[in-house]
Amino acid sequence: MDSAAASADGGAFLEFVDYAISMLSSSSSGGNGDESPGAGPAPARPPWGWAVAQVLKSCCAYSSGVTAAILLSDLFQSWTEQRKSLTAKRKVELTNLLKTRNRRRRLPNTITIDSIHEKNFLSPKSVLEAVVIDVFVIPGTNIYMLTLGDMWSTSTIDLYLHRRYYNYIGQHDVLKKGREVMLTGCCLRTAMEGSGHARILPTEYMVMLLDEEEDEDAMLLAAQFCTYSFSSMMLDENRNNISYSFYARIEKIESLEPFGSTERKQIVLVDNDDAKIKFVLWGEQVLLANLFSVGSMLALDRPFIANYVHNNHEESQELCLEYGSATQVYLVPIAQQEEQVLLTPTQIRSQGSRLSCVPSDHMASQVTLPRDLHGSVDFSKYPFRVYVSDLHDKMVGVSLFGMVTSVCKASTSGTYFYLEIEDATRVVLMKLNFIGLWSLGRVGVGHMVYMSGLTCTLSSTNKLEVAWTEKEPGSLFVNISLLPALLNSTCLHNLSLLSDLPHSTNRTHICHVRLDHIDVNSLKLHLTIADDSEKVFAWCIGQTAVEFLQISPDEYMELPEDERAMYLYTLQNENFTVAIANTSQRIEAYIEGEKSLPVWEITRAQKCE
Repeated sequence: MDSAAASADGGAFLEFVDYAISMLSSSSSGGNGDESPGAGPAPARPPWGWAVAQVLKSCCAYSSGVTAAILLSDLFQSWTEQRKSLTAKRKVELTNLLKTRNRRRRLPNTITIDSIHEKNFLSPKSVLEAVVIDVFVIPGTNIYMLTLGDMWSTSTIDLYLHRRYYNYIGQHDVLKKGREVMLTGCCLRTAMEGSGHARILPTEYMVMLLDEEEDEDAMLLAAQFCTYSFSSMMLDENRNNISYSFYARIEKIESLEPFGSTERKQIVLVDNDDAKIKFVLWGEQVLLANLFSVGSMLALDRPFIANYVHNNHEESQELCLEYGSATQVYLVPIAQQEEQVLLTPTQIRSQGSRLSCVPSDHMASQVTLPRDLHGSVDFSKYPFRVYVSDLHDKMVGVSLFGMVTSVCKASTSGTYFYLEIEDATRVVLMKLNFIGLWSLGRVGVGHMVYMSGLTCTLSSTNKLEVAWTEKEPGSLFVNISLLPALLNSTCLHNLSLLSDLPHSTNRTHICHVRLDHIDVNSLKLHLTIADDSEKVFAWCIGQTAVEFLQISPDEYMELPEDERAMYLYTLQNENFTVAIANTSQRIEAYIEGEKSLPVWEITRAQKCE
């Protein structure tokens, strides 16, 4: 398979993605080699799925259409923000402060200090992963400040320390220079409000990171968190008079039914005796869950002990832990395991000239990707396109681009769907789990879709199962055939003649056409469109039908019969730009002249002025 064949299903859209990736790779060739996903000194490449998602994000933001310059500008800005690293001096300084030996994964909501200064904004839901560079008191006050830096920024920022952490500076000497911390629930005091520079206001949601391989941290854990177990606490009738400290692994993080209007989340903890307990967060406290990851160890000092409240709002006899006013949280992050992944022959061949920015003797043949707790390889940062033929067991965070060949509900009720998509290599059936009934939107056979966040596992019968869940971080589902911006974004499509349609049915075509004939019923609009090469019998519904009729189908049906005929006559020979997809495998019937059932759906239409 050559490069053209590999991207035939996506046409100019995927060609632009590849072009943009090559441009970003070239621009970052002078960056740090430690961020390169491949072996050797090849310049860092943006993840393929990230690039597609960014292009689609811009298309949604500019619904009237985008240009190559707009897309490249947005991509470059986003990629530059991700790639920012410290100057040599600052990086050496922070590297000496950071004594953590194991690499850990950056959390989904993490932002950089540089981005805070650039945007002059900080969302309470954002996460800061930082290291304490300095601890000081504002002169003439007893207010503690922390100077924070991170591994992705050239600048620092000061934090007003919340008083619940003051004891951990002097008496315990835990919060000091070199300590890694994670914060959320933060608000920014901007420079315009009187200070000479932006500062972060106090937050109750800060977690100090510990390293079991550091002597001081290991002694703290052994002295303070190894006395009690969940079982001993549950059996102790005097538990309300004891200040407990627990050390346990995070097994699960999940949302609970709100208690009235109060949001709730629970973290299921497992201690060394395999006893389990729920750590429940209420209201604003749920922000704290943004700092946790499954598999990490949580050290809880003085949690509040309460009776668990079920979804029916009834208090049970089951005990749980809560984040009280005196509770302190430490975290031992799980070390990130990695695996070398070889590029498949399809991926190597499909890159072709796209890797022209990389010297041929340094062309990457493998990449290093992280593994999760279950041993699955995370492909969310994979620099190349994944094809259906590349799917195998123990893959997560996979992105796919292809044409829908079938779609149906998995049951009469619920939000599960089966979707079958095809790319240039193969067809795959997947199960989708949406949050709401209408989250899927309108998806039909022949539509081009992009998905990220797919997982691949083997069933008990050794069959590959591909699944997708909307609420999982990194999950995205976009029906490209329905994007309004597609029609006016010439950098993302090549115009087709109607006579080209039967010879290329595995893509969404963009055509300039004139309206030749139109029929209307209450469900679908049947119409004949034409250009200088051919006439095509097609159908459309919804907003696309309104574009052609210039009134809603219901309004049209309310017209007297003689007025309907006259109205349709006035629409003939109007010019439109349309996106058209093949919704049936019955293309032979079209070629033979059977036109009772149209096989082409017009997914988007826009009248030409």
